[in-house]
Amino acid sequence: MKNTLLGLLTFFSLNCFAQLTTPPSGGNKKAMVGEQVGLTQVEIHYDRPGVKGREGKIYGTPIVHTGFQNLGFGTATAAPWRAGANENTTIEFSTDVKIEGKDLKAGKYGFFVAYEPDVCTVIFSHNSVSWGSFFYDPNEDALRVTVKPVDLDKSVEWLKYEFINQTDNSATVALKWEKKMIPFKVEVDLEQTQLAVFRNELRNRKGFVWQTWDQAAYWCIQHHTNLDEALLWADSATGPFFGGATEFLPHLNRASVLNGLGRNAEAEAEMKIAIPLGNVNDLHQYARQLIAEKKTNEALEIFKLNYSKNPDQFTTLVGLGRGYSATGDFKNALKYMTKALPLSPNEPNKKAVETMIEKLNNKEDIN
Repeated sequence: MKNTLLGLLTFFSLNCFAQLTTPPSGGNKKAMVGEQVGLTQVEIHYDRPGVKGREGKIYGTPIVHTGFQNLGFGTATAAPWRAGANENTTIEFSTDVKIEGKDLKAGKYGFFVAYEPDVCTVIFSHNSVSWGSFFYDPNEDALRVTVKPVDLDKSVEWLKYEFINQTDNSATVALKWEKKMIPFKVEVDLEQTQLAVFRNELRNRKGFVWQTWDQAAYWCIQHHTNLDEALLWADSATGPFFGGATEFLPHLNRASVLNGLGRNAEAEAEMKIAIPLGNVNDLHQYARQLIAEKKTNEALEIFKLNYSKNPDQFTTLVGLGRGYSATGDFKNALKYMTKALPLSPNEPNKKAVETMIEKLNNKEDIN
């Protein structure tokens, strides 16, 4: 009997901390919010306390204490607010970022706020696993920045984090609770992040087709950056291994990279390879690109070539109309646009051609 009782006591002792799942203590709500800023994943995990009738008694009180204080528990003698309830609030970045203009490495951080009415200190700690701020250690700080709290017109009952003021490469993370907002700006180096993604993905199965090499090269053309490496990518896109050697588009983009590098003679030679590979739409769009670049005579020659290969088609007739219009020859432009009208494939195209004919009659360029 004695041994049985001892066994039962041992069983209950070993399992006394095993508990069924219940809501967080104090009625606080667990939450997660995340956004992609550029290509960077930002994710925040936190517990949401409620105001619960305490409006005007949140900030500068034991609920959100000012500055750094001894909370009477744990190892921290000067602790900031845990920026939430219960466990640590954490924030994670998938790439390096800037917080209020200061560098912060990719990783997961404990997030704290030292609140003051006029200026708050926002803290990112290497320790993301302690409970709240009871064990906060300033030696574990990865970054501190100061921000100004903002008064809100309407009270926010449950503490929340939002992403506001978003751009292609930045967002402001806003902690909102009661009638206060504590914001901080996150910025990413979108260009370098994108290039790093290209370099990584072109090493795996995505790099076994010409389209991905061409996509990376074209992105660099669009953003006027990294052209030396873009040329290597364009070389792969037009090379013999991935199927792009007989395609118009990768040769066109390789020529664009060469032009961007100032190697114009090589770009012209590349286009001599590309043009015979182009279909009717390829050549039409290329000629329109030349018009946009103010190379009107070159554009007209491509439109003429396209027409000789694909005569009396709607697209090539419209092309000649655009080409002659760009050079100021409205008479010939009107001639070919009038021929195109009855070949219009649908009503929107017909309306567009009618509008262009009207402009040409008024001797206005239709491009």
